[in-house]
Parts: sequence; structure tokens; C-alpha cells
Amino acid sequence: MKRRNFIRNTLATTAGAIAIPTIVPSSVFGKNAPSNKINIGQIGCGRIARDHDMAETLRYEQARFVAVCDLDSKRLADGKKLVEAYYAKKTGSANYVDVKMYEDYREMLLNPDIDAVIISTPDHWHSQPAIEAALAKKDIYLQKPTSLTVTEGRLLSDIVHRQGVILQVGTQQRSSPQFRIAAELVRNGRIGKIHTVKVGLPGDPSGPEAPEMPVPKNLNYDMWLGSTPEVYYTEIRVHPQNNYGRPGWLRSEQFGAGMITGWGQHHFDSAAWGMDTEYTGPISVEAVAQFPKSGLWDVHGDFMVKAEYENGITMYTSGGFPNGIRYEGTEGWVFVSRGDYVASASDPVSKANSAKALDASDPKILTSEIKENEIHLYKSDNQHGNWLDCIKSRKEPISPVEIGHRACTVCLISHIAMKIPGRLAWDPKAERFKNNDLANSMLSRPQRYPYGTNYIKL
Repeated sequence: MKRRNFIRNTLATTAGAIAIPTIVPSSVFGKNAPSNKINIGQIGCGRIARDHDMAETLRYEQARFVAVCDLDSKRLADGKKLVEAYYAKKTGSANYVDVKMYEDYREMLLNPDIDAVIISTPDHWHSQPAIEAALAKKDIYLQKPTSLTVTEGRLLSDIVHRQGVILQVGTQQRSSPQFRIAAELVRNGRIGKIHTVKVGLPGDPSGPEAPEMPVPKNLNYDMWLGSTPEVYYTEIRVHPQNNYGRPGWLRSEQFGAGMITGWGQHHFDSAAWGMDTEYTGPISVEAVAQFPKSGLWDVHGDFMVKAEYENGITMYTSGGFPNGIRYEGTEGWVFVSRGDYVASASDPVSKANSAKALDASDPKILTSEIKENEIHLYKSDNQHGNWLDCIKSRKEPISPVEIGHRACTVCLISHIAMKIPGRLAWDPKAERFKNNDLANSMLSRPQRYPYGTNYIKL
């Protein structure tokens, strides 16, 4: 970017971000003073942003969206309209905020008025903007998976800790009470010694072939591809142009790994809570999986993963189990799921087929009181609200980056095991496979210049 353009963009960003002053003594307006607000920039204005991240955050008084960013100008304009319409209805003032629009999130990060960002982008655009936001000293809410490789996940966690910013991972199951209750029951021995965990996780169906299409004028497709290889545009590879339905990129390995990372990070994170393995990982992993033989969508279908832990627990993950987590011990079992909760209208599991949110081999297990001297886990009523509270207090959020990275690592090494036959020995301290060079070569991905975490100036 030329210097004069950089200066012009920076000045425009600073001047146009909000319509009311930000430097006002809190005593002037009390608790709703501009100085008490957390100014938020939204990166990615698609399905999960609209249905979940923005919707959940907008309702908090301490939050104020002042900027939106998207590579699709239609979605960018819709994001601005959504925020401004919400505040107009809430405050009765059409001029409460003039939301600044950005195509490039890096320009957004230059805006000193923005305190925090929410990253609701496709999976291949998670780690890089999160790292750059941390370097810009912005607090971060990051949709899962935290990364598409173990290497970039480690880099993200290290930089967040170095910069001292608050990063909340979007594993919102931690803020659903049944997952905490299940983990507390297991951690406090209500099912005896835990030996087996069964994680139910659906796969994705294959899709059709899709011909090349002209790139829409409203989409910066080269930047959307980011660090991934250049491939032709077709709508079902990216996202719908006329609605906010489930996007095709979720089913393409170029941009993700399928449900093993899509919902896997949720369930592996929750399972680790009960297994007391949040800051480590398995010592071995092996898997079988079916992959489509044709069609544009190429993520895994039916699968089974076996992971062994140093504490003697074996975890099995498969679409053949009910969607959720079943802890099995020497004296019974506890099962936990989302029940009828959905994060977005296009979630791939229907409410009608959802299992009980909390169940056990004996109903008395569920009514067992966790006494004062026993293990009590972090309690949060809302993932986004907890993030905002921690921005104010500077305390660690319920889903911090290192725990997120460790849960994501289980997803990623499970995906590698789907591609390599046999048992893979994993060293959770070194974050390397002990016995397979091919598997270690898959801990990172080639990155297409100039995009990717390899090219960030640290």
C-alpha cells in the first residue's frame, strides 16, 4: 500500500468509525458512557456471524459494534445494516453508530478506536487474523477451529500469551450448564474411575461435480482463497450468493477438515474438561474413514477414531454414536449433549433427532451434590458475555487459547490418522509424532504467498 493511501485510509478509519465521541468522562453519562463501551470490529459477516456471534454479543450493554469486514461486498453491506438497524431499534436513534466497512481486516486492525474483534471467517482464515489482531493488541473472540494445522495453532497460542490479550475460543458448549455439570460429576468420581469416552460426531455427505463459474464482482476471491491453492470459482465451493445457508467450503478439505474440526473441537474440548486433559493430549491415535471418490466436496464421511491417553482413558469418536459425549467409569456412565440447542438455523443435526442434554446410568448420579471441598469448574452463563467480562477484568476466559489449541490438536491429528493406516504415537509435549515422518509432514501446510501465517512479521 502506498504511503499516501495508507495515511488516507487510516485517517478515514479513525474519523468514520463511530458517530459519537469516544473520549468522554464516564461521569457524564454513567454506566452507558462511551468510555465504558467495548468497541468491536466484526471480521466475517456470514452465517455464523449473523446467527450466532453478532446476535449473542449485540445484546450486551458493554459491547458496541463499530466496524464490519467481509470480502463479499453484499455481505459487508448486510452486516452494516444488521448492526445499525439493531441499535436504531434499541436506542430510538438512527445515528447512534455509523458502522465503518472494511474489505481488508488488516486496515480494520489499524483503527485505534477498536478494542476487540470477533473472527467469524471460514476455517482457513482463523489463525492468521487472530495472530495479527493479537499483534495489534486487540482482544479476540475466535470461532473454532482455532487453526487448520498444529503448527499455526502453537504459534497462535504463543503470540496471544506474549501479547497479553484476551482470546476466547467459540467453543460455547463450555457455557451450557449440562457440559459443566457432566464434567464435574466425572471429575469428582460419581461414575468411579473413568476408563472410556465415546464421542458422537456426524460426518458430511459428498456432493456433486460443479463447473467453473464467473467470480461475482462483489467477491474478492483471490483473498478469500487466502493461503490455500488457487482453484476455479464455483458457488458451492464458497458460500451462497443469495442467502445465508450452510456454505460449501465446510465440505472442502482445502478450507477445513470436515466435521472432525467443525464440531470436533466442541466435543473434544468438552470431553477434555471431564477427562482432566485440557492442557495435554493423547499419546496415540488411529483411525479409519471413508472419503468421497468424486464430487467437489471431499471431506470425510463415516469414520472411527481411537485415541489413548496417558491416564489410562481411551476415547472413541464416530458418527455411529449419539451426537454428544458419553463418559464411562467403573461405577456407571454419564452422557451429555446439546439437546435441542442449535447455533444456527442450518446446523446439520435436527432438533427432532437430538438426544437428552444430560443422562446417566443411575438418575441419582445427576442429582448428586458437588460439595464445597470438591472440584468446581469454571462457570459461565454465556460464551460471548464471559468474553466481554474478561476484557474488562483481564481475567482468563472460560475457553482460553491454549485449551482451544489442545482440543483442536486432537481434531487435527485424528484427521491425519484418517489418511495414514496404523497406530500413530503422539508426543503431546513436543507436539510431534514419534514414529511417522509422513504424519509429521502434515502438521503444517504449504501457504500461498502473500497469505498465511508464514508471512506475518512477528
